Amino acid sequence: MYTKDGENYFIVDAHIALWDARPENQLNIHGKQFIDCFYDYHRNLSPADQLWTYEEYLYQGGKRLMKDIFEDGYVDHAIFQPAYLGEFYKTGFGQTEEAYALAAANPTQLSYNHCFDPRNGEAGLDQLRADHERMNFKGVKLYTAEWNGDSRGYKLSDPWTYRYFEECRKLGVKNIHVHKGPTIRPLDRDAFDVSDVDHAATDFTDLNFVVEHVGLPRLEDFCWIATQEPNVHGGLAVAMPFMHTRPRYFAQIIGELIYWIGEDRIQFSSDYALWTPRWLIEAFVDFQIPEDMTEYAPLTIDQKKKILGLNAAKMYDIPVPAALQLPDAGEPTTGPRQPERADLAGV
Repeated sequence: MYTKDGENYFIVDAHIALWDARPENQLNIHGKQFIDCFYDYHRNLSPADQLWTYEEYLYQGGKRLMKDIFEDGYVDHAIFQPAYLGEFYKTGFGQTEEAYALAAANPTQLSYNHCFDPRNGEAGLDQLRADHERMNFKGVKLYTAEWNGDSRGYKLSDPWTYRYFEECRKLGVKNIHVHKGPTIRPLDRDAFDVSDVDHAATDFTDLNFVVEHVGLPRLEDFCWIATQEPNVHGGLAVAMPFMHTRPRYFAQIIGELIYWIGEDRIQFSSDYALWTPRWLIEAFVDFQIPEDMTEYAPLTIDQKKKILGLNAAKMYDIPVPAALQLPDAGEPTTGPRQPERADLAGV
């Protein structure tokens, strides 16, 4: 929990990772290119006192993750969103087994989401079923620009992707997180295009599509899609640190998001270990739209509370202490889960 000026904020970091980009795990030059690009984002968008060395950035491990996020970072609950990248790293980039084990050992603090690649066909579907039976995850993270053999990306609207969404529906995996944001060397920019979200969200209205990085640099495209698709949400990973380097740009991002889709479908994400949550949370609570940007309304405390945690808590059924709830946020309370408004409509 974070407290400032008498206000308490329940924090859910909806996008974290536990990765291994050390040289011994790099499969080829592309593994180094990828982590070097990550580090450039970290180095160029972070305050000077928050910079890590390149060496410590390659791998954090569970002990440091727990300290950075929970001991130092104010976070009440965090959600793993792994990226596999098996063409670049010997055991993958996101360490799925290590992350799952850490979440299993700390279930009140961590949730583990999984990943799949629809280009793996029937074998991949079998693996998804087996992984879900063992891990019981509620969501998946998809990287549509990931390389697989000769393929350098896929679309959410591809027939095989739909097969996997149908399987997610059967398994009860309702939350589909999709990287649709800045390109990362050596991946291709076009493979991160946000337009295919429109197709999938229309055809799978019972699934939630969380567009990580809110489609940047295609924010306008994302907003127009999310406005007409009520099951499309925005994750603020990568957008958040612009509060430090380009505050007016971040004001435009958050102002447009609230104007188009409202504060109920926006989720805070530190994108750990790209950045640590502490300084981002402090900066966001203090952040305000500049007065001369009159096209946007000022941010309210309640809006910040929803974005920082209550929205993700609602999506993932994360219990929120009664004192930290808002009347209209719809998050589950601690103790037995209460019926949602929709559950009561037909009573």
